Amino acid sequence: MEKEDHKILNKGEEEEMELLGYRLCRWRLALVGLGVVCTGGFLLLLLYWMPEWCVKSTCTRTTARDAEVVLMRSTVRSKYRRLFEQHFSKSVICHIHVKLLCLLSLSFYCFPQIRYFTFHSTKYYWNDEMQNFEKVWIVTVFSPLIRRLFFGVNEIAVKVPSVFKLLIKEVLNPFYIFQLFSVILWSADEYYYYAVAIVFMSVISIATSLYTIKKQYVMLHDMVAAHSIVRVSVCRANNDIEEVLSTDLVPGDLIVIPSNGTIMPCDAVLVSGTCIVNESMLTGESVPVTKTNLPNPGPGERGDEASGAYNTEEHKRHTLFCGTNVIQTRFYTGELVKAVVVRTGFSTAKGQLVRSILYPKPTDFKLYRDAYLFLLCLVAVAGIGFVYSIILSARQISCETIIIESLDIITITVPPALPAAMTAGIVYAQRRLKNIGIFCISPQRINICGQINLVCFDKTGTLTEDGLDLWGIQRVENGSFHLSEENAYKENLVKTQFVACMATCHSLTKIEGQLSGDPLDLKMFEATGWILEEATEEETSLHNRIMPTVVRPPKQLLPPEPTVSPEQDMELCELPSVYEIGIVRQFPFSSALQRMSVVSRLLGEKRMDAYMKGAPEVVASLCKKVTVPENFAEILESYTKQGFRVIALAHRRLESKLTWHKVQNVNRDHIETNMEFLGLIIMQNKLKPETPSVLQDLHRANIRTVMVTGDNMLTAISVARDCGMIPPHDTVIIADALPPHDGHAAKITWRYADKPSNDVCHIDEPKTQELYHFAMNGKSFAVITEHFPDMLQKLVLHGTVFARMAPDQKTQLIEALQGVDYFVGMCGDGANDCGVFGSLCCLSPFTSRTPNISCVPSLIREGRAALITSFCVFKFMALYSIIQYISVTLLYLGINLGDFQFLFIDIAIILLIVFTMSLNPAWKELVSRPPPIRSDLRASAIPPVLTQILICLGFQVLTFLWVQQQPSGELCLHPVFATSHHTLMYLKTTHRSGRPQHPNFENTSLFYVSSFQYLIVAIVFSKGKPFRQPSYKNWPFVVCTVGLYTFILDIVLWKLVFSRDKQGNFGVTPAAQTQQVGIDLSAFKCLSGLCGQRKMVPKARYMHLAQELSVDPDWPPKPTTTTEAKPRPENGSTYQMIMNS
Repeated sequence: MEKEDHKILNKGEEEEMELLGYRLCRWRLALVGLGVVCTGGFLLLLLYWMPEWCVKSTCTRTTARDAEVVLMRSTVRSKYRRLFEQHFSKSVICHIHVKLLCLLSLSFYCFPQIRYFTFHSTKYYWNDEMQNFEKVWIVTVFSPLIRRLFFGVNEIAVKVPSVFKLLIKEVLNPFYIFQLFSVILWSADEYYYYAVAIVFMSVISIATSLYTIKKQYVMLHDMVAAHSIVRVSVCRANNDIEEVLSTDLVPGDLIVIPSNGTIMPCDAVLVSGTCIVNESMLTGESVPVTKTNLPNPGPGERGDEASGAYNTEEHKRHTLFCGTNVIQTRFYTGELVKAVVVRTGFSTAKGQLVRSILYPKPTDFKLYRDAYLFLLCLVAVAGIGFVYSIILSARQISCETIIIESLDIITITVPPALPAAMTAGIVYAQRRLKNIGIFCISPQRINICGQINLVCFDKTGTLTEDGLDLWGIQRVENGSFHLSEENAYKENLVKTQFVACMATCHSLTKIEGQLSGDPLDLKMFEATGWILEEATEEETSLHNRIMPTVVRPPKQLLPPEPTVSPEQDMELCELPSVYEIGIVRQFPFSSALQRMSVVSRLLGEKRMDAYMKGAPEVVASLCKKVTVPENFAEILESYTKQGFRVIALAHRRLESKLTWHKVQNVNRDHIETNMEFLGLIIMQNKLKPETPSVLQDLHRANIRTVMVTGDNMLTAISVARDCGMIPPHDTVIIADALPPHDGHAAKITWRYADKPSNDVCHIDEPKTQELYHFAMNGKSFAVITEHFPDMLQKLVLHGTVFARMAPDQKTQLIEALQGVDYFVGMCGDGANDCGVFGSLCCLSPFTSRTPNISCVPSLIREGRAALITSFCVFKFMALYSIIQYISVTLLYLGINLGDFQFLFIDIAIILLIVFTMSLNPAWKELVSRPPPIRSDLRASAIPPVLTQILICLGFQVLTFLWVQQQPSGELCLHPVFATSHHTLMYLKTTHRSGRPQHPNFENTSLFYVSSFQYLIVAIVFSKGKPFRQPSYKNWPFVVCTVGLYTFILDIVLWKLVFSRDKQGNFGVTPAAQTQQVGIDLSAFKCLSGLCGQRKMVPKARYMHLAQELSVDPDWPPKPTTTTEAKPRPENGSTYQMIMNS
C-alpha cells in the first residue's frame, strides 16, 4: 500500500504535490499526549515544527479515499535534470472535510457525500472516477443552489490574522524558543543584565516583525477588497434578469456585462458581443485589448477552435479575467453582451495572483543551507564543551550549577544575533536598489541575484525601442514584387487592397477620443492617414445589428467627385459618394497562430472581404501559391538580415452566402485560407542606446546573454549582432527541426545563418566553443524538446537566439537552462513575459522604473554585494561564537566572564561591527570573477575560518598559560584592580553562580585578547573589491572600529601599562595582536594554497558539458549533416549524424 496509494496532485504543474492518506489513531494520540505532558510541552513544539512526524506519530496509513488527514509534500522536479532526481520540500498537513449536498425543498434529490480539503486557499475534491483529489469538479447540471454549496462564496478573502495569532506564530519560531530557553537559563544563573538586554532586543524584533506582517496583510486585504463586491445581472430561466451580489456567482451563471463598463468580479467567457478591456492589472501594460465572443458555428462549420473544450489559455482572447476593467462593450439590440462564469474566488486569474503573494515559492538558497549546516556543527562543538564542563566540574561544584553552566556553553556557542546579522546586508541592498529605481517585493531574493550567470532578454521593447517606425512597403501584384515604396499615403494606392488591409486589420479603438491599441497597429494605421470612427452607444442601440467600426481615407486622397447636372436623376445624387470600410468581425492576434484577421465590407458592396496580417512565413503558407512571388524567401531574408521587422498582408473575397450574422459565428480557420498575398510591410525597430554597452558589461563579467523573442529568427539574429550579443566574426548555426511524418523519424537540419548550406569550404570553421552560436525557432525547439531531449542540453549551452517562441516555450527554455545548472534571470517588458517570470526564482520580484536594460547590471552588482556581505557576516558571526566559546571554556574552572563583559562584547563590539560592516556599497562595475556560490562555498569558507580558529585558540591558550605562570602575589597586589573604577566593571564583578568574583588576571587577559580578536576578525572578513567598495570607504565601520580600538587600547595601554608598577611584565599589548594580522593572512594563504593544489573540477553541469563538447570532433554539427532521431530507450533518446550527399 505504501507505493500503490501515493497520489500525485496537479501532475505536471508548478504546484505538483505527493499526497499520502492517514487516519487518526486514538492510542497513538494518547501516547503523544502523555509525551507532551512528560516533556513539559517540548514534544508538542517539536511536532509543530515537524508536521510529517506529527502525522506519523498520531495516525496510521490508509487509502486516500478513506483518509481523515492527508500529508502533502511539494515535489520539485525538472524534466531536464538527471534521471530519477527528486527533492521534497517541507510537508503540509490538511484535514479532510465531508459535505452532504442535498436540496431541502425536493426530498427525492439525494446526493453523495463530497470529500474535500483546502490547501493554499484552493479546494481539492475527491473524484471517484479518477481515484484522486482534483481542483475542479464540473457540476453544471445542478441548480445554482447546489453549485453554490459546492463552489462556495465568490470572494478572494485575504483574512487579516489577529495580533495574538501572529504573535504566537512568531514566538513559536525555533530561534525565539532557543532565545527563551537562553533567557531562562541566564536568569537561573543570575545573569540578569544580558538576559534583560536579549529580551529587550527580541521584543523589538518581534514587534517590528508583527507590525510589518500586519501592515502587509492589511495592504493586500485593502487592495483585493477594492471593487471586489458589486451587483451583477444574472440571466435565469426564461431570460429573466436577476440582480445579485457578485459573491453569489458560481461557475455556469450567465451574466450581463453592463454597457458603461465594470470591474470583473470573476473569470467569464464572452458568448455574445464584444468588449474593450484594460488588463494592466495582469500584464502591467495599459494597452486596451479587444475581447470577442466565443465562436459558436453551425454543425457543418465546426472547426478546431470550436470543437475542443474550453481552455482558459487557448481562449484567453474570449475571456474576461477577474480584476480587469471593461471599458466599452458592443452589442446587438435585444441581445446584451453576455458571458458565462467559468472561475470564481481564488481560482480566477486575480485569485491566483493573490495566492502567489500569500504563498510564495520557497527559496532554496545555498548560503542559508550552509548556515544551517554550520549551526549544526556549532551545536556539535557545544556538545563537546557540554561534556567537557561536566567532567571537569563533577567533583567541585553542585549538580545544579553543573547543569546550568554546562547548558550555558550551548547558548554561547550558537549566536543569538545570527538571523538579524544575516539580513542586515539584504536590507541595505534593498534600500540602495530603491534609490536607483529598482523595487523588490521579496528581499531574500536579492542574494540570489548575485549568483546569476545567464540573462535572457526579450527583444521588442527591451533591447529595442517600444515604438516601430514604418521603413517602407513592398506590394505584390500578379505574383511578383513591386519595387519598395517609402509609404502608403498616396492617391494611387488609396483604393488598393493593400492599403485597405493596413487600415482595417488591427484592434485599435477610441478611448476618450484618442486612438489606443497595440503600438504596431497604431504605427501601421497612422501610415495610411485614414480616419477611424466608432459608433456611439446610442447609434448602436438603434440598429438591429452591431454597428461596425468604420475607417475612411481623408478627402484629399480621394479623386474629385463628378459633377451632376440638374437634368440627371436626383436618385443618383443619393447614392453613396464616400469611400469607407466597415470592420464587421475581428479575429484578434494570437501568439500561438502568429497572425490576426478581420472581416470587413466596403460601403455599397454586397460581398465581404477578409484581411490578414502576421508573420510572413505563416501568412504565405495560408495563401494561394500562385499569388506568392517565387523570390519571396530571398526578399524576406534580405530584410530580416538587416534587422527589419517584416509583416505580411493577405486578402480574400468572401462568398456571398456569408451573411452578417453568419460571420459573427464562423470559425477563423474557415476565413484564413486560400488568401491572396498582398505584400510586405517593413518596420524599423531601433536598438535602445543603452543596450550595446550594457550587454558588453555583462560579457566582460562572463555573464551569458540570450535573446528570447516572438519575432522572426533572421531579424533576431541581426539584432543580436547589432547589439553585440553575437560578435561580428562568430558563426551562427540554425537548427531546423522537423517532426516525424510519413514514417520518417524526426530530424534536424543544420545550416549557417550567413552562408548557404552547400558552402563546403566553411564546414570546419567553428573550431572552438567561443566561435559559434545556435539559433532556432519555436517549432524547432518543440521538436527538439520532444524527440531530442539529450541534445537539447548541448544546444542551450551555446544557444543565443530563440525566435518565434510562445510564452510556454520561453518557460521551457528557462527550465532547460536551469537543468544544466545555470542561474537564470529574465528581463522583459512585462506583457508577454509574465508567464516566464512566474517560473523563475530570480528576477521576477524586481521591477525597475528605468525603461532600458541598464537596471540588470545594477541589480546583479547589488546582488553580488549582498551575497558577499552575507557570506562575510556569516563567517564573522561563526568566529565570534568560537572565540567566545574558547574564552569561556578556558575560564570555566576559574572566574568566568561577567555580565558587563558579555554585554560589552555582544552589543558594543558585535552588533556595532555587524551592522556597520554590512554597509559597504556594491563595486562600481561587474567583474569577470564570479562570487563563491556553488558547492565550493563550503570549501572557500573552510580555510579562512579554520585558520582564524587555530590562531585565536593559540593566542588565548598561550595568554592563559603565560598569566598562570606569573607569580600570583605580584599580580594580585597590582593596584589597578583595587583602585581603578575604569576597569572595575570588567574585572571586579560577581560570578553568575553567585560566588563573589575576586580580581582575576586570567579573566582580564582573555577578555582583552578576545576583544582584539573580534575586531581583527571583522577587519579580515570585511571584504571589499571586487564585489564591494573597500572597507575604508565605509565610514561608519571605520569610525566604530577605530573607536573600539581606541577604547580598548586606552584601557590596556594606560591602565595596564603606564599606570602599573614597572617591575610587572604582564598584559596583552597591541603589538602582540598586530602580529596576528600577518600570521593570520600568512596562514590563510598557506592553508588556501594547500587546499588549492588539487585540480579544480567544475561543479556545474554546463561546465562539464562544455569540457566534453570541446573534445568532441563531431560538435558542433556541420551544415552538410542531418541529425535523425532513433527510437528512444527508457533512459533517454538517441540520435545519429547523417552526411548529406
